Amino acid sequence: MSERLTIVIAAFNEADNLPLLHPRIAAVLDSLAHDPAGNDLDAQVLYVDDGSSDDTWRVMQQLAASDRRVAVLRLSRNFGKELALTAGLDRVEEGGALILDADGQDPPELIPQFVAKWREGYDDVHGTRLEREGEGWIKRSTAHAFYRVIGRLSRTPIPADTGDFRLLSPRALAALQQLRERHRFMKGLFGWVGFNSVAIPYHRAPRAAGHSKFNFWRLWNLALEGITSFSTAPLRLATYLGLLTALTAFVYGTAVILKALFWGDPVAGWPTMMSVILFLGGVQLIALGVIGEYLGRLYDESKQRPLYLVDTWQPAAGVSSGQAPLAEGDGHAHRTTTARSQSA
Repeated sequence: MSERLTIVIAAFNEADNLPLLHPRIAAVLDSLAHDPAGNDLDAQVLYVDDGSSDDTWRVMQQLAASDRRVAVLRLSRNFGKELALTAGLDRVEEGGALILDADGQDPPELIPQFVAKWREGYDDVHGTRLEREGEGWIKRSTAHAFYRVIGRLSRTPIPADTGDFRLLSPRALAALQQLRERHRFMKGLFGWVGFNSVAIPYHRAPRAAGHSKFNFWRLWNLALEGITSFSTAPLRLATYLGLLTALTAFVYGTAVILKALFWGDPVAGWPTMMSVILFLGGVQLIALGVIGEYLGRLYDESKQRPLYLVDTWQPAAGVSSGQAPLAEGDGHAHRTTTARSQSA
């Protein structure tokens, strides 16, 4: 019996990229399906439309009609890349899963190397970027800094310069599917699962077409998501900052009292007073903001809403499977109908 692999691709407004990317994937799958060494691989591609507003869904349907190995999944709206990936990975019933970006920057030609490492016994085979072509120096430098900062703040191992381009073994995928938090930083969740991992270095190419959907503001929010999801260091920093401020205020207050007792203080210190008030007020607001970030995440988790809702699910015609996995719904359970409107 051959092994099975599902390539999961989440796309948002990537109608121009998908027709360029799929032939490259199809060529790789053809080579894996007819391995001269006899290690055939039963592979399919699962495209997830994350509520695109362009022709992405129509392009996906065309790819599914022309290639029996293609399955397509459409979410009811744009839920964001992390949840779109979760929806796709939830659909993988058997075998491993390989995550690939829809922009063509991560080369599908490396898939055979990922599969080879998987067959050696590794559960998490991830691509580590040696170069980020087509990106400005600001984005490259901030990304470099982010991975170093979160690597120091988080107890969960998060490989530096490593994105979502990775292959997960069946047991790593099954473990990941048990993690159902609403605020999802997938790179951290991959590390939290653990198991045997190995890196494959590669050069990341520029986008084949279009432009990145992650502007500076979205990248900043993603960084906050990652830090607050996998580290309580900001809360601890706020505590230390508060203690240091209180100690400084106590020393300064003692000095003011002693000065008034021994030398008097006939002149009101308006500038000094305002500086102290503004400083203390700023520190308090920063601490409250940090606490608010964590409380906001607790509030979202307490609602227990489904992670995503599925509009349309169309399994691959050329890959046999049993009961289709169900849409995100009641906790870990799901409700589904195939090919049209699913909700929970």
